[in-house]
Amino acid sequence: MPTNIALNKLRTRRGLKWGVPAMLLSVVYLYLAALLSVLVDGGASKWLYVVMIVCVWNAFKFLIFGPVSLVAVARVRLVERRVQRA
Repeated sequence: MPTNIALNKLRTRRGLKWGVPAMLLSVVYLYLAALLSVLVDGGASKWLYVVMIVCVWNAFKFLIFGPVSLVAVARVRLVERRVQRA
């Protein structure tokens, strides 16, 4: 949910430029998933696997959004040039 809000903000025209730096958030999520895995292996509750899966899912969302934002920026700039020439 917070990642969906962040991605919605990044999908705006002003937010597209932050797509590639936002990919760095995936590193944080993957680190958190690894930490949770270590905790579960150390004897913590198995329910932490659910949180770990959510962290991995969020990491993949941010990883995929980086290249998608580059394509979206290129498309928006192309449309803006066409409008400017017309």
